[in-house]
Formats: sequence, C-alpha cells, structure tokens
Amino acid sequence: METSATSRRYGFDDAELLAQPTVFRPGLFAGQTVLVSGAGSGLGKAVAALFARLGARLAICGRDPARLEAAAALLRGLGAEVIAVPMSIRDPDQVQVLIERVWAEAGGLDLLVNNAGGQFPQAALDYTPKGWNAVIDTNLNGTWYMMQAAARAWVAAKRPGAIVNIVADIWRGMPGIAHTCAARAGVVYVSKSVAVEWAPHRIRVNCVAPGCVETTAFSLYPPEGSATFYESNPMLRAGDAQDIAEACCYLAAPSGKFVTGEVVTVDGGQQLWGDPWPIGRPDYFRIPHGAAPAPKE
Repeated sequence: METSATSRRYGFDDAELLAQPTVFRPGLFAGQTVLVSGAGSGLGKAVAALFARLGARLAICGRDPARLEAAAALLRGLGAEVIAVPMSIRDPDQVQVLIERVWAEAGGLDLLVNNAGGQFPQAALDYTPKGWNAVIDTNLNGTWYMMQAAARAWVAAKRPGAIVNIVADIWRGMPGIAHTCAARAGVVYVSKSVAVEWAPHRIRVNCVAPGCVETTAFSLYPPEGSATFYESNPMLRAGDAQDIAEACCYLAAPSGKFVTGEVVTVDGGQQLWGDPWPIGRPDYFRIPHGAAPAPKE
C-alpha cells in the first residue's frame, strides 16, 4: 500500500486486501448471513471480504452494477455464497425489496453493515440545496431505511440481529464536508436511540467511526486536502480498510455480545489531535507550531 499523500494509488488492491492478517479465527461466521451496503469498493468491499474469509454468506448492494459484480466475483473466489443487488439505499421501496430478497434467498439475516454513503469536499458557504440534500438523503435517510427494514424483519421473525453503521470521526467537526458531518451525527444518535428501543427484540445497534483511513476515496479529494489526512492524528499516518473491517467483526462476533449503542472510533487518536481539511487547509489556519495569531485591531 502506498502511503504518500501524492500517491497515484490509494488503499489495497484485491490481492493485498485478501492477504491482510486478521485476529479472528477461520469459520467464525459460518452459517451466518451478512448484508454490506456500498460493498463495490473501499471500506465496504474490505468489510465484505473479511466476513467472507471468516465463513459468512454475503449479501452486497451498491449503485454501480459493474463494481458490485466484480466484488461479488472476488467474494465467491473465497468460497462465499453471494447475493449481489444493484440498488439505491435512498429509495425505501428498493430497500424493502432488498431485505425481502435476502430473507427469501438466504433464509434470514444476521448482521447488517451500513457502509454506503457519499459526500464531496466543498466549503459550506457554497453548498446548494440539491448538494446538501443529496448527502443527507444518502448518508442519513438511506442508512435509516436500511436499519428500519432490517429491524422490522427481525421482529416479525422473532429473531435476533445486529447492525453496525459506518459513520465518521465527527467529534471535532468536519470542516470541508460539513454536510456529511451533520448526516453522520444523525446516524450516531439514531443508533443510540434505537439501541434502547430495540433491545427487547434482541437487536444490537452500534457504530464504527473511521478517522482518516486510506482507500480509493482519497482520490476524490484535492491533493492539498488529502495531504492533511496524514497529519490528522498523533500517529501521523492514515489507517487502512482492514482496521475498519476488524472493528466490524469485533462488534458482530461474540466479543461484542454485550455491546450496544456504542461508537467504536478507529482514528489513530484524531479526536484528540486532528485537523483534517478535505478541501485543503485555509491560509488562516496555517499557523506555525508555537506561534500565536496576531490580535485583531
């Protein structure tokens, strides 16, 4: 994996992804069905690949049919049964059809990993209503549609279930992508709320909050923005997709059986230190260490 902020390739290729070591034993999720949204690339693909390596049956969804089928082929190469469904989580009717198909073809669902989402780097003053709503609709509303549809199916079948929502390291705000910060904060607190409501139904709901984790998504940001990601934590490096995949497995495995309503933050200490700027750090904030800004007149 290349780690320079100016690298042309970010994250793992397929061979590197499948070669990542794991602390979990083979067959840990044998007999279980895991649904991962946004699994055609990036974090979703890494999460799906680790569950497949550990014996799970996979259902994956995403908006790009070609990417989704390529990911499905990779997972099937690991011996996993895979249901691949091109669709948009922004459409509650498509979400309902997806959940019904997973139950019909796989005989049920054990874990939902809500990874699908999207954003674009832009100064908040420049957001249009269309741009703002697109991010909120995907990252907050789409995640909620998936959560509710899965929970309703579990309750109707009187079966337990678990949800892991991939959010973001929102604790210091996210200048440059404020729209996704708003959406992800909503996911965190709806997760905490329904973790209580749904506990009587034996449904656990948790979140994983990645910091600056190197995936192909790094290429979506301008170089001056992605360069700040390597300075965003006291470890002075980016994380990788396997860090997030293993956190999801921890919450889904027996190791997480007494964990609900929690946010597992995987950020190298970013919340204690960080200053990532996806759009590039403005000159106003380029203050040498140890120097103080001049007082205003």
